[in-house]
Amino acid sequence: MSSNALRVTDISVEFSGLRALDHVSLFVEPGEILGLIGPNGSGKTTLINATTGQVPLSGGSVEAGDDQLTGLSPREIARLGIARSFQIVRLFNAMTIAENVEASALAQGEGRRQARLAAREMLGEFELLDRADELAGNLNYGDKRRVEIARALVARPRFLLLDEPAAGMNESETEKLLNLLAILPEQRSLGLLIIDHDMPLIMRLCHRVQVLASGKTIASGDVSSVRTNPAVVEAYLGSSVEVHT
Repeated sequence: MSSNALRVTDISVEFSGLRALDHVSLFVEPGEILGLIGPNGSGKTTLINATTGQVPLSGGSVEAGDDQLTGLSPREIARLGIARSFQIVRLFNAMTIAENVEASALAQGEGRRQARLAAREMLGEFELLDRADELAGNLNYGDKRRVEIARALVARPRFLLLDEPAAGMNESETEKLLNLLAILPEQRSLGLLIIDHDMPLIMRLCHRVQVLASGKTIASGDVSSVRTNPAVVEAYLGSSVEVHT
């Protein structure tokens, strides 16, 4: 693990006495894609929330390169280059697609003209430029997901954490998303952490996979070793599930 990595070290999170994360550690290197999988309620979204300051830690620490993130606000963490998407899309539905993306650039300190240019460039990459002036609230769920990712990327993050980005997408949309995400780490020199229940997507996209169950890490490693790990098969994939890569 390099000194430039995003490092989550031995973190725990409790809600009303219930331990949602129990001494979990992970790391994401710049230029790599880490998949985080596990059954519902295993703590995946809580881990992203804890990493980005949405929920407080009851133990452990979070660092990105030389920056200590533990105890910082979500806004401060975003300013340090940690961007995320949410399990439930959070767009400004009464604003246009372009305005949604511009708002993210403005929040990072860009001037209005530069924010507008950056938003248009990003929407072009996502094949949404011809719809830039449509209201975000009129989009289907899959397109809303794409706008949310574009909004995260326009902030030029060091690390991008995506919570179920393929949710609501059909097979064709998912394939386009996979192709786009696959080139991001090298293209933008960022580390990518992705949660998704689409196992073919995870297994084709990710360099490494980490598996949570009941708030604890039960497996971590390359795709081949994790997909055949007996604990993973029992806890999540199921013995009847066949994952194609």
